[in-house]
Amino acid sequence: MKGYPLTTEKSVRLMQSENKLTFIFDKRMSKEEIKKEVEKEFKVKVKKITTTILPNNKKKAFLKLDESTPAMDVATQLGLM
Repeated sequence: MKGYPLTTEKSVRLMQSENKLTFIFDKRMSKEEIKKEVEKEFKVKVKKITTTILPNNKKKAFLKLDESTPAMDVATQLGLM
């Protein structure tokens, strides 16, 4: 996978309250590429992606998952929780 999960206090709060995962990707990746990669890697349905460019030229992506897949389950699968 070309990105990695971000585990901060805020990202854990987003997992619990809004069913969102936070990842860091290369700045050149499009939202569509990010969506395809995450859906393929974790077998989840991504509803919406919001991105922001960080000062270190990385892209932070907030991925809103479908209600059928809790973000906490994916975080547990990744070993984050």
